[in-house]
Amino acid sequence: MSYRLPLTALGVLSLSLGACNSNVGTKLNELGGVPSMTSISDPTKAPGYQPVSMPVPTPSPTTHQSGSIWVAGARAFFKDQRASRVGDLVTISVALNDSAVMANETQGARNDTDNVAMTNMLGLEKVLPKAITPSSLINTSGVRATDGKASINRSEQITVQLAAMVTQVLPNGNLVVVGKQEVRVDYDLRDMAFTGIVRPTDIDATDTIAWDKVAEMRLSYSGRGQSEDLQQPRVGSQLIDILSPF
Repeated sequence: MSYRLPLTALGVLSLSLGACNSNVGTKLNELGGVPSMTSISDPTKAPGYQPVSMPVPTPSPTTHQSGSIWVAGARAFFKDQRASRVGDLVTISVALNDSAVMANETQGARNDTDNVAMTNMLGLEKVLPKAITPSSLINTSGVRATDGKASINRSEQITVQLAAMVTQVLPNGNLVVVGKQEVRVDYDLRDMAFTGIVRPTDIDATDTIAWDKVAEMRLSYSGRGQSEDLQQPRVGSQLIDILSPF
């Protein structure tokens, strides 16, 4: 006896297997060992990396006055040791303490009653006098009530510092920074990734900038290992939750 799966089921199965093949292969290679760290590489060569393109003012040409040691537009007489060129490092200080409490409630009630009479209906009232009552030809009534409640109580706190590298200098002087750090403790690996656009004047004398002065900030704090495997549902359970209509 042979069984045939529907084409839809085969397609879903192949997509789910393809999505988890890399993860399963990585876990099999690390069986009995610790999670392996990724190699240090050029972030601009990473798959999916896209150079940032933002609207900037027209750059003004640098002018040099004859016999003067001062350059127009310079911030100081001495060289600034803060990050300013591609390849320089800058420390990102993140101290995020966010909380939000919201409560919404919506109530509605509706009561409809319709009564339509038709004294003349193409003569049917005479042909079928017992089956049709012209005075109450259509009589409808409906009652509807809604009561919806929603509440949000969220609290987030992240305190971390990581070094980022300048990968681009935009025409207006702003810097595109990208940072990545990995920390492995026993059988768990913590991965931090950061990207954003900073203004050189916001970098302090210690070559550090606060997170609230970073534009287009993207911060990711995740991990993998034994603890993450215990907290995350299996692929089959996730697939059932996605496809189940109930």
